[in-house]
Amino acid sequence: MEKIQISLAAARVNAGMTQEDVAREMKVTKQTVVNWEKGRTELKPAEFLMMSNLYGIPKDNIFLPQNIT
Repeated sequence: MEKIQISLAAARVNAGMTQEDVAREMKVTKQTVVNWEKGRTELKPAEFLMMSNLYGIPKDNIFLPQNIT
């Protein structure tokens, strides 16, 4: 079976969350979430893992606009 990859923003939407919801859960600003989704700021591995758990999607199934550090 082929692995399906979705964007960070699509993963959030599929989880039924807004950028504000994610920001609140991760204790960051909405602008930080926007920057992650647009690839302006790199996610740290711990942040990426937290986001993957928050969205209920394996981290290997989330496509990032750039590599995590």
